Amino acid sequence: MAQKPSIPKGTRDFGPIEMGRRNYIFDTIKSIFRKYGYSPIETPSMENLSTLLGKYGDEGDKLLFKILNSGEAFSSIEIAPGEGATASNAISLKVCEKGLRYDLTVPFARYVVQHRADIAFPFKRYQIQPVWRADRPQKGRYREFYQCDVDVIGSKSLLNELELLQIVNDVFTALGIRVQVKINNRKILSGLAEVSGEAERLTDITVAIDKIDKIGLDAVKQELESKGLSRQSIECIEPVLTLNGTNSEKIAKMRDILSTSETGMKGLDEIEELCRLAKAAKVDSSLEIDLSLARGLNYYTGAIFEVKALDHQIGSICGGGRYDDLTGIFGLPDTSGVGISFGADRIYDVLVALEKFPTESETAVEYLFANMGGDGELEYILPIADELRKRGHSVQIFPEKSKLKKQFEYADKVGVRKVVIAGEDEIAANEVTIKDLEKSEQTRIRLSELFG
Repeated sequence: MAQKPSIPKGTRDFGPIEMGRRNYIFDTIKSIFRKYGYSPIETPSMENLSTLLGKYGDEGDKLLFKILNSGEAFSSIEIAPGEGATASNAISLKVCEKGLRYDLTVPFARYVVQHRADIAFPFKRYQIQPVWRADRPQKGRYREFYQCDVDVIGSKSLLNELELLQIVNDVFTALGIRVQVKINNRKILSGLAEVSGEAERLTDITVAIDKIDKIGLDAVKQELESKGLSRQSIECIEPVLTLNGTNSEKIAKMRDILSTSETGMKGLDEIEELCRLAKAAKVDSSLEIDLSLARGLNYYTGAIFEVKALDHQIGSICGGGRYDDLTGIFGLPDTSGVGISFGADRIYDVLVALEKFPTESETAVEYLFANMGGDGELEYILPIADELRKRGHSVQIFPEKSKLKKQFEYADKVGVRKVVIAGEDEIAANEVTIKDLEKSEQTRIRLSELFG
């Protein structure tokens, strides 16, 4: 018996209707990226594993899909003394030279360094491609998914952060999704680590509090304690994670808490200025300072963003932040960048749940010409179909002579909007009959009206 075909867990097939909807998302996002002066690039699906390892933290490293070298990959493995603590990465690098990209930001940083002679800074790019993570599949979480990234690198101006907030506002307004935009600043979190006496454990702190929405405050506190933080330090951090009030009130309260941290105060200055700019640009209505927002990726150094849908329960549908020296890892130091990524797959799920997809995005065929096999029928309809295509319409001619019932059933299955019939009477009168399947209406019109 033949094996039943299947695909890996956490991946999906997309049929014509799904692809029409996905292209609607991509086209909407691309058009807005272009309005703000961003240019497209693409990078390979796989990167050298040395490019990817160590950029996403220990937990991110575990989620990398590694590509096994061809040939006898395991035949000459030798783990040197002292590699015990990093044995997993050490073995990976010996048998896997490449890995599937985890996100689009690290490959972008590599691209910038590799092509710096050809780039004018600040460099503004967008990139829409799939990424892969060896995560546990669940609702809204996939192992293969598309990201729609927009980044600007080579400028430290907060106008770049503002522009990303404007893009977020424009994209979700165009898609008809109400959102909450949460912002924080990694400098504030660094300052919090300092005043709690745990400056050297910033990564442990950010990784733990980044899970607060998933596991809750008590579990975050337990994780911090398991990482070696004292109860006194945790008590210093806890009030910040539950801070409420307006954005201005939160900033004022944090200035009292972080008064002894120069780094923390700088982060507060930046977030206050960003809120001021957002108000001037009229994109502050959905903006909320969330001091528990950490985004656990190691490379963020300044502003961080996360966007959630208000009318559908799902994880974040967009997120990003500023990274001051990601390119330094590849040999180009002091080149600050900031970017944001739209999760196309989660956006798709939200649009389906809210029934927000326009009908025209779901089909590739506007007109289907029926084929009844009459004398001179094909000679009559072929130039008509060609003229409609020249005028920008999508047109298909049913290939075989068949009963009209079968052709209408086909049209219904593939989502055709209009069926065009040209029988003997229509041909003689230089006309066609059009059956509008959406409106269940049928009309007979002259060709001049069809092309009008």
